[in-house]
Amino acid sequence: MYIVDMSCISAQDTYNNAIFEEGVKVHTEPQYWAIEPKYKKMVPLNLLRRMSKSVRMGVGTGIPLIDRFKDSLDGIIIGSANGSIKKSISFLNQIVEYDEGTLTPTDFIQSTSNSIAGTLALMGKVTGYNNTHVNNGIAFECAILDALLLFEENAAQRLLLGGVEEISQANYNVDSLRGMFKEEKIDSTQLLDSDTPGTVSGEGAALFVVDAKPSELAIAQIVDVAQMIHPTTDEILAKTNAFLDRNGLTTTDIDALFLGYNGDNRTDYYYKNVQETLFPTQGVYTYKNLVGDYYTVSSFAVWLAANLFSGRTMPQEVIQKASTKPIERVLIYNHYEGTQHGFILMNKINR
Repeated sequence: MYIVDMSCISAQDTYNNAIFEEGVKVHTEPQYWAIEPKYKKMVPLNLLRRMSKSVRMGVGTGIPLIDRFKDSLDGIIIGSANGSIKKSISFLNQIVEYDEGTLTPTDFIQSTSNSIAGTLALMGKVTGYNNTHVNNGIAFECAILDALLLFEENAAQRLLLGGVEEISQANYNVDSLRGMFKEEKIDSTQLLDSDTPGTVSGEGAALFVVDAKPSELAIAQIVDVAQMIHPTTDEILAKTNAFLDRNGLTTTDIDALFLGYNGDNRTDYYYKNVQETLFPTQGVYTYKNLVGDYYTVSSFAVWLAANLFSGRTMPQEVIQKASTKPIERVLIYNHYEGTQHGFILMNKINR
């Protein structure tokens, strides 16, 4: 599967790729809010004011891509664990407030997880395959698998693929009570070295136009994906080796890692164990210190790796360990709260 175009909204200035020229924004609050573009030129105002934030971000990243490839897209696949969670909560509150009487239809329509993919399909007139994966911390990995299977079955040739998530204050409060986020105030430059429980919350959207076959447009290749649930550290090591083996590779064939370190000393050891045991000499890149942690943050890691393959200079803040050789192949490893683990293998396109 080959990435031919992409777009990203995140807590960094990524929409116009300014992050690579102007540097990284430092966050001091526990919620890393997305930096959104001006939507007025792409979305009518009467529609825009009704959209949830996740739908706005999905439209902001997706519609420009659809406009460039509208005649050739065979479908849309989105990973979004929470979807438009704020609208969902608003709709549920209305049920109570109005005693299950006459409710506002907008909140109901926007409350479903597939409202992002559905809105993109309606606005872009993409009438083919349309699917949304809501598998929490591996939602984006499942979306990738869906796309790979479609391509393998020759059921599609070009797809819009991505991950979208928004911060919900209600969810944030609940997750805070169960100890997911840090109690102390810490800025993003110190997050990965904090060595305390909890992390920070993030949001964003990263969408990609992917092709089944290579072409002159290809930016990077997504080779394979794998997931596992509730593994031990030994099972993670075994899964990593098996994942590489099924692609005809060994650990020495990986040039760099993109690891989801998030500053939580209760779960970061998963990454450290994989890094030190299997890839002690490879370069290491991080990404959650830029955009926070959320269910589909691995989509941002794919966007970052694709830009690395495109020749962009990575911000110093993401380089945990510099690579000693040219980077032709990377392994992205991410987990969510230590329970759901995902692997994405990517290759550079050599011309």
